[in-house]
Amino acid sequence: MSENAQATLVNFLPLIILIAVMYFLMIRPQRKKDKAINEMRRSLTVGDEIVTIGGIVGKIVKTKDETIVIQVGSDRVKLEMMRWAVSSITKEARGKAREVYDEVKEEDEPKKKGIKRLRKDPVEELEAVEEEIKEIEKKDEEVREADELV
Repeated sequence: MSENAQATLVNFLPLIILIAVMYFLMIRPQRKKDKAINEMRRSLTVGDEIVTIGGIVGKIVKTKDETIVIQVGSDRVKLEMMRWAVSSITKEARGKAREVYDEVKEEDEPKKKGIKRLRKDPVEELEAVEEEIKEIEKKDEEVREADELV
């Protein structure tokens, strides 16, 4: 190598080191964070309590491919919004709603081998579970009111 080529390489070496350091300190962690947020948004289920980017707190009552329907406030107003508007999950769904969602999710994943079998509509199953959850919540409220009276 000639002296001129070596001098050029030595001049660019700090720039190359700076780019490598920026990648490992800034770009890579941000990509990991974005990946985790996207996974969280993909895993939203009926019954999860969420906070949106705008600060709205609500409970998911219905999920679609790109949108979700949340129930907000004591008046139970329903809002439809995009999945990307979800900032965080404050409380995950539990019990039967989570189990049904997981079953439906497994059935919706493409199968590599075998014949595709007929199954129930996942939306109908989730709506039935939502109704069960509402009934359980009503019973809980009645029990709390009875305890307050005592």
